[in-house]
Amino acid sequence: MEAILLCGIQATGKSSFCKQRLFGTHVRINLDMLGTRHREALLLRACLEAGQPFVVDNTSPTRRDRQPYIVAARSAGFRVIGYYFESKIADAIVRNEAREANEQVPQRGLHGTYARLEVPRLDEGFDELHYVRLVAGGFEVQPWRDDG
Repeated sequence: MEAILLCGIQATGKSSFCKQRLFGTHVRINLDMLGTRHREALLLRACLEAGQPFVVDNTSPTRRDRQPYIVAARSAGFRVIGYYFESKIADAIVRNEAREANEQVPQRGLHGTYARLEVPRLDEGFDELHYVRLVAGGFEVQPWRDDG
């Protein structure tokens, strides 16, 4: 059983990564899609109770934001894997502006998430962490290093 947390500011490729690499194997838990924390909690609980692999496709910018998912997953016997998406604000703004108008995040939202961003660490409770960078034609995934 596997729980995956995607972390990084908006417009860094998290949802595209999820669709390309995890769509066929993990239930996608995404607050934008579900609309409320109550619905998100219901879906998370269903995955935990059923032993269903899932991916949390939210920004999860702070340790505090990530902890409820990590604690719940580990308590249910899941391995917890994190993917941190390179979060350069200038690049995210360019990608955000290239989105369809109804999918764009207000720039203040991007800047707000960036200001709160705490790079994840293994000692938060992850079994594995990976660093993801957008590259021509897809994603480059590298092993995590807590020392930078």
